[in-house]
Amino acid sequence: MKKVVFSVLMTLLATIAAAQESQTEYNFLRLPVSAHAGALGGDNITIIEDDPSLMFNNPALLGSVSDKTVNLNFMTYMKGSFTASASFNKAINERAEVGAMAQFVNYGTMKEMDEHNVQTGEFSAKDIAISGVFSYELTQRLVGGITAKFITSYIGDYNSIAMGVDLGLNYYDPDREWSISAVAKNLGGQLKAYDDNYEKMPIDVQVGVSKRLVGSPFRLSATLVDLNHWDYKFINHLVAGVDIILSPQIYFAAGYNFRRADEMSIIATDEEKGSSHMAGLSLGAGLMLDRFKLSLAYAKYHVSSSSLMVNVSFSL
Repeated sequence: MKKVVFSVLMTLLATIAAAQESQTEYNFLRLPVSAHAGALGGDNITIIEDDPSLMFNNPALLGSVSDKTVNLNFMTYMKGSFTASASFNKAINERAEVGAMAQFVNYGTMKEMDEHNVQTGEFSAKDIAISGVFSYELTQRLVGGITAKFITSYIGDYNSIAMGVDLGLNYYDPDREWSISAVAKNLGGQLKAYDDNYEKMPIDVQVGVSKRLVGSPFRLSATLVDLNHWDYKFINHLVAGVDIILSPQIYFAAGYNFRRADEMSIIATDEEKGSSHMAGLSLGAGLMLDRFKLSLAYAKYHVSSSSLMVNVSFSL
């Protein structure tokens, strides 16, 4: 097991050191799937809950999910587009679990124009990712996980294919309710490009921490994202969130994504002040029963519209 932990840590460090340039291919993989993580700013890799949608953020979090849980997710995105995903997991033994996941993004129908701005038809675009997940309890408090992804994207008659891997670690101290995680997402590359130009994956190295305040309903979370790129200000790497846990069954959550607020802000003009129009802020709530779970979240991931996210899970 020590060799496994060492190998995962070395891969994470090597990814940070590589510091690859930002890419635009398969950026749908950056969109949140978990409504709980979405409510906490969109990027959270540390909260320990019986919530299968969290393994989309960190494969190590699969270790906290009940055996044989079906999970369905939906999010409105840009106007005329939406995302949907699903997962199922099964325990192999007391220390290991496996899961299967699928993600789908439909960008709707768009006009096809020629060089004279004359419409010649219509085309659609969509992204798909199918994944397998494995988590293993390395020690009583340390869990490792890996996700292998098959990714394909369609734009009209053009198609690309890629393979990717997520690596994750989580350390959880239930006595002090500390949770610390590190994740390297989307390691891999294209197998088939749209044309002759092969693009790199949207690699994202993240570290995070969550802490339940003793004697209170508050759990604080902080995640540093995109640590393999340091060409923008530090505060924009930070995603912060807070849970208000009213009972084991009910929570409310709020978060703030500094980079999203910065990049989606409208530049000030002589007539109008600059504003992010609440971009970066996210809100959510959840009902967590023994076998049934429902989570909702609100946020803005595009300047054209707000997004609503719904997660539903049921343990068989």
